[in-house]
Amino acid sequence: MPASPPQLAFHRRTAIKLGIGSVLGLTLPDVLRADPQAPAKSVIHLNLSGGFSAQESWDPKPEAPVDYRGSFGVTKTKHGDHFSENFPRLAQVADKVTIIRSMHCKIPDHGQATYHLFTGYLPTTVIDYPQMGSVIAHEFGSRKQMPPYVAIPNKTGFSGGTGYLSSKYGVFELNADPGGRGEFQVKDMALPGNVSPQRFARRTQARELLESRLVDQRLDPNQLGTMDQFYQQAYTLLSSPEVQRAFTLEGESAATQQLYGRDYILSYRNQPAAVGARLLMARRLVAAGVRFVSVDYGGWDNHKSIRQAYLDKGPALDHAIAGLVSDLEQRGMLDETLVMVTTEFGRTPRINSSNGRDHWARVYSMLLAGGGITRGQIYGASDATASEPDKNPVSLEDFLSTVYHQLGIDSNKELLAFGTRPIEIVKGGKVIKGLIA
Repeated sequence: MPASPPQLAFHRRTAIKLGIGSVLGLTLPDVLRADPQAPAKSVIHLNLSGGFSAQESWDPKPEAPVDYRGSFGVTKTKHGDHFSENFPRLAQVADKVTIIRSMHCKIPDHGQATYHLFTGYLPTTVIDYPQMGSVIAHEFGSRKQMPPYVAIPNKTGFSGGTGYLSSKYGVFELNADPGGRGEFQVKDMALPGNVSPQRFARRTQARELLESRLVDQRLDPNQLGTMDQFYQQAYTLLSSPEVQRAFTLEGESAATQQLYGRDYILSYRNQPAAVGARLLMARRLVAAGVRFVSVDYGGWDNHKSIRQAYLDKGPALDHAIAGLVSDLEQRGMLDETLVMVTTEFGRTPRINSSNGRDHWARVYSMLLAGGGITRGQIYGASDATASEPDKNPVSLEDFLSTVYHQLGIDSNKELLAFGTRPIEIVKGGKVIKGLIA
């Protein structure tokens, strides 16, 4: 196998600190690859890492024996179905979302299943595959001077990276939590206190001089091109008031913040439930031009005391997802913004001896909204005990191919690895026509 091309040996955030790097700013030809007819222009991806339980959320089994259905009741949705009583707000906007109750994947292992979710491939020792956000960055580039791919607050563990694509398609991580305690400020988004705008301009000129000398010395032009894109995006992040404002919650009213569920405190953890502010930040970034925003809200690996876990974290999550969908609809953004709420696998049909549920990959639920996806639909079904798909099983490859399709990307398209090896974006995935409005 051909060797991978050399990569730039510097950390992205370190580069920003030096005023010489961050994420991608692509050229006009890259931007023109976008399909103007595609319904979705952006994606907000909320990942509930750890293994989110369908029985305690969007696929309750009230007729099953108690050791299968669990201890929660149900709430009726606007289209006459039922969610768990933990999600009354989402039930009220169920006419705007689609729930897939027949997801199934291959391996109930956190690391492998998360990698599969984010890339469409199971991990191997032979090749590393790129995340969906990196593929979108590669295909479409930046918009309105914003990084194309952002993670709040950081990228999800085990999810991989740019894979065989260049590092310039990588994620920009906030490394700060808009839902945390104290003042929220994205790190390294401002010049250090001892660096004036004039001094920064001199550094820019020095960088340009250095680059011209490197060209004279015939340094690899591909590396220089990548470095120049890092430089240009870094300068934008450090010098554009509009870009910097997008990375704050400045100007958001108390009513808007409350729509997302401000002020929830996790009951037995005595800390903020950060999901609402994270999703509000995601909406701001999409409105500002970011193409793919990944939000992580973990803590769902509930092998014991699953009732307490959902009493603790469920209300804030319910409020935040319903708030995001409502806010996007009110702003006229939902049709062009695809919201997906995912998890790497589900939980076992039966409650275990520790009053929890263990890993289960055979069937689980996910949520889609906006971006040309059907509204008010329950797609597929699990069997009576949430053990297996009973109707319209959906593989992860088909799910991802459908999301790509809504963005105007053919998941069967082959990208080049190592400069010579063509690899499909998703191997074997099919678009699920029943999910498309």
